[in-house]
Amino acid sequence: MKLVHLFLAATFPVLKLIIVTAVGSVLALNRFGVLGNDSKKHLNNVTFYVFNPALISTYLAKTLTSKTIATLWFMPLNILLASIMGSILAWLVIQITKPPQRLRALVLGCCSAGNLGNIFLIIIPAICKEKGSPFGAPDVCNAYGMAYASLSLAIGSIYLWSYVYNVMRISSNKTIQGNEQKLPIDNPNKEADGLPSKSCIEAPLPPKEGFRSEENAGQLALSYSKPGEDVKVSWLLKFKKALKLPSRNSLKKLFTPSTIGAIVGLFIGVVPQIRWLLIGDSAPLRVVEDSFFLLGQGAIPCVSLVLGVNLTKGLKGSGVQASVIVGVVLVRYVLLPLFGILVVKGASHIGLIHSEPLYRFVLLLQYAVPPAMNIGTITQLFGVAENECSIIMLWTYALASVSLTLWSILFMWLVS
Repeated sequence: MKLVHLFLAATFPVLKLIIVTAVGSVLALNRFGVLGNDSKKHLNNVTFYVFNPALISTYLAKTLTSKTIATLWFMPLNILLASIMGSILAWLVIQITKPPQRLRALVLGCCSAGNLGNIFLIIIPAICKEKGSPFGAPDVCNAYGMAYASLSLAIGSIYLWSYVYNVMRISSNKTIQGNEQKLPIDNPNKEADGLPSKSCIEAPLPPKEGFRSEENAGQLALSYSKPGEDVKVSWLLKFKKALKLPSRNSLKKLFTPSTIGAIVGLFIGVVPQIRWLLIGDSAPLRVVEDSFFLLGQGAIPCVSLVLGVNLTKGLKGSGVQASVIVGVVLVRYVLLPLFGILVVKGASHIGLIHSEPLYRFVLLLQYAVPPAMNIGTITQLFGVAENECSIIMLWTYALASVSLTLWSILFMWLVS
């Protein structure tokens, strides 16, 4: 395949993403005020609860069957390997750059969680439409590509809210505990520097997440235990916490609307009787599937616009040391893609994955995407490094236009 065709096939999808994202950024400016905080929130909610689940469920139901799903078992393992390697590389970045404690959870999250859904939903259809694409007929490529992207989004969401969320939770909690230990302990009845007395201070807000109250309880248990029992109590608390079943809030985060949409789509595709009712030109209830497909078409432009709005926050954020940004960029755009090539080529060599070019391209691209946008949501939940997250997101997504283009060219050449 000619290099020029590869370059055009890889460049145009990224340029489309940049243009639509730039429109979202412009609409978020105060001069226009079209996508302010309230508008962005409503658009984001409609996309999150309606458009994305509809898009994912329809494409999975159309393309996945009981036979084809058996060939996709490597994708969850591939995403897990990317998350684990990202965490290891993030630890190295932290050791080398030595960022403040409050930024360590952010570095871990940005390196270990990639944008495995929205970027794919935008780029894959655009690549399939290009004449120089090595993935065959545009209609077939688009159908299977969107199924792979939908499955990637669902699996990535589960990993994000289970593995990455808990890694950031542990690191963020160390920051919170460190800040609490640095607070001066004065006379509680003392009024100093014009501060109000104890009776005038408002009651503390409830913790944002249940894990804080649990770990504070652990700290109280340690403080009231005997000196020789500290280790025993701490290990006992950790053991009880490990055995504790997931809370209702944790399950809600795992089973997002997109994940539920993926489960519904898989169920429809795998069960022949339901598939006969809904899927196909002669299906009795095809109008239901067509309606959901129509709803799903709103996901891609809305996701791109919201992405542009979110990136404008980075222009207003506080400073982050350059070494941290460089470290995250090197991990996401250099080291992880190289590791991904080794994993996918090795798995293909020993026969763990089938030889379909589009499937292998998606597996490779999962290592080269920018950080997940939900990392910003997690930092807001913990109240740690929110402004710094916007800056890192701004830089990584600005550089993604170049990185995704170059890696897409190489990946297409490798699989073609």
